Amino acid sequence: MPKATSKTAILPEAAPGPDYDPACVRCERLAAFLARVRSAHPAYFCRPVPPFGAAAARLVVVGLAPGMHGANASGRPFTGDHAGILLYATLHACGFATQPEGARRDDGLALVDCRISNAVKCLPPGNKPLPAEIRACNGYLAADLARVPEGGAVLALGRIAHEAALRALGERPSARAFAHGARHAVAGGRTLFDSYHCSRYNTNTRRLTPEMFRSVVAAIADHLRGRGPADGP
Repeated sequence: MPKATSKTAILPEAAPGPDYDPACVRCERLAAFLARVRSAHPAYFCRPVPPFGAAAARLVVVGLAPGMHGANASGRPFTGDHAGILLYATLHACGFATQPEGARRDDGLALVDCRISNAVKCLPPGNKPLPAEIRACNGYLAADLARVPEGGAVLALGRIAHEAALRALGERPSARAFAHGARHAVAGGRTLFDSYHCSRYNTNTRRLTPEMFRSVVAAIADHLRGRGPADGP
């Protein structure tokens, strides 16, 4: 288990800052889509979803974007959707969360030395953000990852999150190929870890098994304890 340096549960409303703007409408397509979803589901959060966890955390998990009936509904990353089942259970098993389930925003779940963000903060149609939308949102992710301390880690869930994280860290995405289980030494003495996304499709097809995902997160816990290689598979 990593040393517990920070523990946090999400606040009722996240304050605007360099890593998050609740009123952001810079992507016209996404803003229009959110307006339509808000009309159909008035009880949903339906705004840019803020990161979850302490700003000083040594591990930042980067997903793709909020899901329609998950984070977009709850207002907390990976909360209320299938992907969050494996994510939160694994974070708990490896010491990064206080409980194994995160189904509701008010469920008392707290993260330990961990923060969860997304490459794109707004719900995209079909769960597929456009390249321009990923770039438009990258400044928020860059502000988030800039706080990861030397020796800290970033976990990218999927290729798009991998490339967005590299860009946010000032690295060329083409210089470091995505591969499940890979790790990359990046600027500031930090390490980027890769995993397949814990989506329903990946887990149902067994492209990603619980054992595969736990192996990656356990490697991060070892890394934060000062064990394990800085670069390589």
